[in-house]
Amino acid sequence: MRTILVVGGGYAGFYTAWKLEKKLRRGEARVVLVDPRPYMTYQPFLPEVLAGSVEARHAAVALRRHLRKTKIISGTVTAVDHEHKTASVRPVDGPEFPISYDVIAVTAGAVTRQFGVPGVTEEAFGLKHVEEAVAIRDRLLTAFDRASTLPDGPLRRKLLTVTFVGGGFSGVEGFGELLSLATGLLRAYPEIAFEDLDFHLVEALGRILPEVTEGPSRWVVRELEKRGGRVHLNTQLVSAVEGHVVLSSGEEYDSGLIVWTAGNGANPMVRSHTDLPINERGMVTVRADLRVGTDENPVIDAWAAGDDAAVPDLAVGRPGAATVPNAQHAVRQGKLLAGNIVAVLRGRMPRNYVHHSLGTVATLGLGRGIFQYRGIVIKGWPAWLMHRGYHVLAVPSWERKARVAAVWLTAVFYGRDIVSLASVQDPRHEFVSGGSGASTGHARSS
Repeated sequence: MRTILVVGGGYAGFYTAWKLEKKLRRGEARVVLVDPRPYMTYQPFLPEVLAGSVEARHAAVALRRHLRKTKIISGTVTAVDHEHKTASVRPVDGPEFPISYDVIAVTAGAVTRQFGVPGVTEEAFGLKHVEEAVAIRDRLLTAFDRASTLPDGPLRRKLLTVTFVGGGFSGVEGFGELLSLATGLLRAYPEIAFEDLDFHLVEALGRILPEVTEGPSRWVVRELEKRGGRVHLNTQLVSAVEGHVVLSSGEEYDSGLIVWTAGNGANPMVRSHTDLPINERGMVTVRADLRVGTDENPVIDAWAAGDDAAVPDLAVGRPGAATVPNAQHAVRQGKLLAGNIVAVLRGRMPRNYVHHSLGTVATLGLGRGIFQYRGIVIKGWPAWLMHRGYHVLAVPSWERKARVAAVWLTAVFYGRDIVSLASVQDPRHEFVSGGSGASTGHARSS
């Protein structure tokens, strides 16, 4: 039986394997998916996980629960030798081993770029995975607990200062949602005033949200600043050593929470450890039908999609244009990729990927959002409802849709949960200390 190897279990990889399961006939081929995580992260929910509007586990789609016919390998593909149709896999535990395949689908995804800014690696959180969103939320909640017992001073100001770096969708949505959570917490913390909060959004370009036009982008800036946030445009983070933020504008301050969302980079395996053709940005070169290679030199039995693939964007009608790395494209490319692999296996022609945008929608906090489709712009509460409606329909499986909708409905009556579980980052502290460090029976994490 032929083996189809799917490298990566993110959007594109998950949907490729999911649709292959539905399309392949019994005995036609087997599907093997390799990913170090046992779940696919539904990233549009991460800002709401960060704010406590979505339960963390509901933003994670279990691979083994939904890919019942696929062999799941918990590990990382470290190299691909397509000439010999072999991939090297480093499992979570145990030695590295080779795996042979007949067809490969490279959907490894992108990685976060850090640009070598001092202190970022040691101090900042990313916002690509559920664990990061949970940690950011717990850090803010714990900061409120600590600041509420402190007099005004450098430590208290640092605890209540938050910095997001990157004005793309992840940064703006995360910033808006965390700002919404922080202002909502003030009702439970009378010791902290609105003026004590200090939220900064740092963007190197002259505008945020490049996916929308200039007018809506400026409106989002005004909306965030009206709610107490500070947006630094044309500004770069120079240093974040020990939480001391230095900006290219010359401004300096201490920040207790730094979140880095400043862009994606090529996956190191794709960029440096494969014999597949890549472009100058380290992305796999693919044709419009998602086959690796070019129209003149296609690579047989090799396909790619998602953030690590330079997929031609036929919808824009501009030579050389590639699809932007977002969820809309990754999901649809994954579905088409599965169909094209099956078509070629059965001797049929694959179809080209053409997707016209359905519009852009973003959450900016509880009850606030923005939507744009061409010249149509919707702001505020209606856009926020559209964001929630779209994503509850888009998240895979009816089970996940029901769970997310149930949490949202519960929050209407009881509000968001504000319990910090930061102590799970050191779960043995209470056991090892014998309870000697906490008179109330709870270990508080810093």
